Amino acid sequence: MIYLEKINGIDLEGIEEDDYLIDIPAIKNFKEMTFEKSVTFFVGENGTGKSTLLEGIAISLGFNPEGGSKNFNFATNDTHSELGNLMNINRGIIRERDGFFLRAESFYNVASEIDELDKLGNSGFMNYYGGKSLHKQSHGESFRSIINNRFSGNGIYILDEPESALSPTSQMSLLCIINNLVKRNSQFIIATHSPILLAYPESDIYEFSEEGIKKTEYKLTDTYSITKSFLDNPERMIHLLFDE
Repeated sequence: MIYLEKINGIDLEGIEEDDYLIDIPAIKNFKEMTFEKSVTFFVGENGTGKSTLLEGIAISLGFNPEGGSKNFNFATNDTHSELGNLMNINRGIIRERDGFFLRAESFYNVASEIDELDKLGNSGFMNYYGGKSLHKQSHGESFRSIINNRFSGNGIYILDEPESALSPTSQMSLLCIINNLVKRNSQFIIATHSPILLAYPESDIYEFSEEGIKKTEYKLTDTYSITKSFLDNPERMIHLLFDE
């Protein structure tokens, strides 16, 4: 099920010349992006714009900039860009019934908001997140609690670097969860540095660079090739890195 079908363009007219969005090649030179698969990945070096574009997509779809579901309405530090309001997007005929924006950067703030909403007396609210405060779990456990308990299917899930809290084994478990949710009519858009997550079959991968954005294949990504080169011969790579 594809709920977000296409970004037709980004209108940067009227943006201030010193706005940082103009300095990101992936944003400045953006033409269009189609979403034809149930799982789409954004990959690339830090600063190439993948998380910025992901945040813009989330906002344009009605999610809170800091993360959470569409009914989360809080702000601890309003630093998000106006990109979400500049996108021209096409949505599918059928609208999703569920959704969540999970981002590592502001996960602490989302966990705090969940605690506050639970204190307000929303009956059974915490059960949607595993029945236990996310602050009383490890970072990885709290991520898994949200994904395992809150993601119910028939939804669009936007994940920003979920691997930051997950061990390699947990990342493989996440692949299984994603696959099960895809079978239940879900769509995922994920920004990641994880070669494990990128291996999800029949997905689209967009690689961000100083040249812009291009669609690519798993084994052609820098994420795959650099990781493979290191693991194939770590001693040699360490030698090269340390210039010994």
